[in-house]
Amino acid sequence: MKENLKYVGKTIPMHDIEEKVRGKIKYAGDMELPGMLHAKLLLSDVAHGKIKKIDTSKAEALKGVVKIFTTKNSPDRLYNSHKWFVGLDVLKDERLFTDYVKFVGDRIAAVVAKDRHTAERAVELIEVEYEELPPVTDPVEALHCPGYHMARKEIKCGQVDEMMEKAVYIFEDKIETPKVHHAAMETHVCVAAPDPGGNITIWTPCQVIFQVRLLVAEVLNMPLNRIRVIKAPMGGSFGGKGQPILEPVCAFLAQATGAPVQLLMDRRESIIGTRTRTATLGTVKTAVDQHGNILARDIHMLVDTGAYLTNGEAVATAMGKKAFRLYRIINQRYIADVVYTNSPIGGACRGYGSPQIHVLSEINMDHVARGLAMDPAELRLKNLVHPFDKDPTGGPPLGNARIIDCVEQGMKVFRWKARWSQPKGGGRFVRGVGMACATHGNGYYGAYQDFITMSLRMTEDGGLCLNSGIHDLGCGTVTTIKQIVAEVLDVPLDKIMIPEGDTLVSPFDVAGTQASRVTFVCGGCAMKTAELLKAKFVSYAAKILGCHPQDVVMEEGFVWSRTKENDKYAYGEMVIRIQTRYQDDISVTYTYASPANPGVYAANFVEVEIDTYTGLVRVVDVLAVHDIGKAINPGFVEGQIQGAIQMGIGFALTEEIKVDAQGRITGDRFSKYHIINAPDMPDVKVLLIENGEEYGPFGAKSVGEISTCAIAPAIVNAINHALDVHITSLPVTPEKIIGALQEKKHREMEREIF
Repeated sequence: MKENLKYVGKTIPMHDIEEKVRGKIKYAGDMELPGMLHAKLLLSDVAHGKIKKIDTSKAEALKGVVKIFTTKNSPDRLYNSHKWFVGLDVLKDERLFTDYVKFVGDRIAAVVAKDRHTAERAVELIEVEYEELPPVTDPVEALHCPGYHMARKEIKCGQVDEMMEKAVYIFEDKIETPKVHHAAMETHVCVAAPDPGGNITIWTPCQVIFQVRLLVAEVLNMPLNRIRVIKAPMGGSFGGKGQPILEPVCAFLAQATGAPVQLLMDRRESIIGTRTRTATLGTVKTAVDQHGNILARDIHMLVDTGAYLTNGEAVATAMGKKAFRLYRIINQRYIADVVYTNSPIGGACRGYGSPQIHVLSEINMDHVARGLAMDPAELRLKNLVHPFDKDPTGGPPLGNARIIDCVEQGMKVFRWKARWSQPKGGGRFVRGVGMACATHGNGYYGAYQDFITMSLRMTEDGGLCLNSGIHDLGCGTVTTIKQIVAEVLDVPLDKIMIPEGDTLVSPFDVAGTQASRVTFVCGGCAMKTAELLKAKFVSYAAKILGCHPQDVVMEEGFVWSRTKENDKYAYGEMVIRIQTRYQDDISVTYTYASPANPGVYAANFVEVEIDTYTGLVRVVDVLAVHDIGKAINPGFVEGQIQGAIQMGIGFALTEEIKVDAQGRITGDRFSKYHIINAPDMPDVKVLLIENGEEYGPFGAKSVGEISTCAIAPAIVNAINHALDVHITSLPVTPEKIIGALQEKKHREMEREIF
């Protein structure tokens, strides 16, 4: 790992922060194109049923309505919005519009009008007659219903059943996690415009421009080169915009009307009609010896993918893979059953299954520790993976896994030993501490193709233009890539231009911004591309300077020879000389395929205070320790972790999209769906473990998703520690806490009697 870094490892402001703060950024919802129409969707208010009749006459009569689209006048091609590259084999069960609704929020129709208000009013005037069918909203019931059980995934190593039979201690838990909303500030939006030549341009705050192009081409039966997708500035995603949800619809509406169309969702529509974090119901059995060594573990996950499959199988598989990469468990089995329910659709959400599997494993680990009368941190230290361990299932090596460092240093900084053993308080307010560990990945290597192409050019004034399919989701991706390039070539960041993705001009990137691949994979490509350009520049400069390439020095925008230090040229001046003398351009194009997928690790330590009269929980202190490899921009890293802690507290305590037995949804707007706000936030300390990673740029690896994975189970463990209860269902609401306290009191009374 290079020492004495100039740009990498420094906190540098986001490249567009001033424009954002001043309100100068134009998001897709701000766009205005000549002749642009506005669309509004009609979403089902029935959870399961056949549409017998749609009466659009009143809506069509409304002044300003241009056209109304249903199944009768739209493409009927099946697709799966999870498909992100050609050749991915996925079940196709989605349509633009449906006449057989499967959840409250299913798309029935779209109104296109001259303004948004008219489109909204027209949707209210459409009358729908349903033949209602019994909904299935319970995943346990769905598992046994014909047509609802979609897939079973199994991963195994060792001899699980044999070890379970021999074990003296087995600890079993059933643990539940809910559907939650991503809650990005920007709701879902898309703009599409046709041209006279039959092409369509789409502006979208998406995560994978080439995926959007692929899906639109499939749905509209168009050639790929007639669809242009431009990444619009994004007001947050957290995975919610990881699938093309609105883009195929909006592109069709633009094509059918022959005019630009903007499709903008309100908050309720985004909550019920897009994607959610996949709900799970998991059972885990862990066998240990008397010293706390894990002998075997058996996990069964029931994965509620909602009304359509999308990436339900992929999330189930991702959860399973993480189960084998945190602890040294040589006998382990993971089985996941993926089921449909008549409820909002599951999809990608920050962590992609990792928060759910770690809630399961980490609550269970505390159960084991309690049963053995062990310190839960010490129990983990006995069983955690070590640097350069192998994946027992044959997956990618774990790399420089520093989770033990995370736990050991976290214990010291948090004063874990003292706080774990101190009195919890016996009055109305009690306190407890908890901790949890987690792992995640760095891209798709080992599972899918994972490559990206970049083009880099040095301009005649010494600046740099990097062309790629980069997507900045608002977390500093562009600035991070700039820092990597700047470090290689010693060019100030303000002289580096990196536009975001545009399928017309961007080199191909198979996966965009997802799977925690940006720093590790895209940053790796940027570093290699910059090194190639440097080699080309140095080769020509050596000829012009009359020296050996190893004597060429590039520093602070100037190039010279160590043997002729007075003969200096500005970068741009040297570029012009190269162009003039050799008729060549200082530009390179490079395709980088990820060579690895090491683990990235975290340990979170928390303290909570609980009001035993009301059941309210206050998180008072958090320490987040992260094995980051190398922080390219420490400020960005800490920002990612702070935001993830906020999301994780909500996941643990307050957030849930509730669906009743009839499929009706509560928590479908922010007045009924409580996210954690600034006044709710505890003091959060961040500790980074920077020991490098072989294939990461300057040793860096991911942080964006791992930062969400350990906080929720740490909070639940702290609650259980404070109250001496065993809550295993998220979110841990005041009702659940009061119920657990009443159950505890009842057990104590029974013990006194008997």
